[in-house]
Amino acid sequence: MKHLTIVKVGGKIVEEPESLKALLKEFSLIAGYKILVHGGGRSATQFCEKLGIQTTMIDGRRVTDAESLKVITMVYAGWVNKTIVAQMQALHIDAVGLTGADMNLILSARRPVQKIDYGYVGDVKEVNAPVLAELLEQGYVPVIAPVTHDGEGQLLNTNADTIAGEIAKALAFDFNIRLIYCFEKRGVLLDENDDDSVIPLLDKELFEKYKAEGIIQGGMLPKLENAFQALAAGVQEIIISRASEMNAGKGTFIKN
Repeated sequence: MKHLTIVKVGGKIVEEPESLKALLKEFSLIAGYKILVHGGGRSATQFCEKLGIQTTMIDGRRVTDAESLKVITMVYAGWVNKTIVAQMQALHIDAVGLTGADMNLILSARRPVQKIDYGYVGDVKEVNAPVLAELLEQGYVPVIAPVTHDGEGQLLNTNADTIAGEIAKALAFDFNIRLIYCFEKRGVLLDENDDDSVIPLLDKELFEKYKAEGIIQGGMLPKLENAFQALAAGVQEIIISRASEMNAGKGTFIKN
């Protein structure tokens, strides 16, 4: 079975020129098939602030009203996505920038209102795995922005960690998959103020313990929840690591 590496990156790494350049250099060294899924939430928040649009985050997830959705789409699918694609071309990587709406790649449903109304936020229903596999076979490297659609003309903001996990699950039938979540820290930390307190190995039981104790919280929660779902669906290897160490075998390794 062919090998595929899916890298999800977000935070300031994709939004600052030097860190993005370093990330893409590391990404270019990955052999074989590869996909990059990116966020860009900090830039979206900054643009919302400039426009007087309030940003609300709950457990690491963004509440998205109609005006926020416009900004998110412009930032994620526009500036951030195309900047990454252009810089990949400079590294001789034939990248193609996509959202979930392009080629009907990722179909989502608007999250139902329960205790919280997240607005125009989508939960992934289906990933068009054959289209992605065909792009990979043709030698393209998909660069995917975290915007999906509902099949009825509505764009939806969708968590990039979730998208990376769902893509990994959908392609696990055809590829041996390594899923790497990259951010500015060296891995999942016992103490967020101590970069050396990396948890080298994390299973579901330990995750639930650290979650209950408040050691793991915020944006790390959806990242790890998606990671465990992906493992259960057949993804072979999941690593949470600093972008500069994605090829060094360092970070937090996730297991069932």
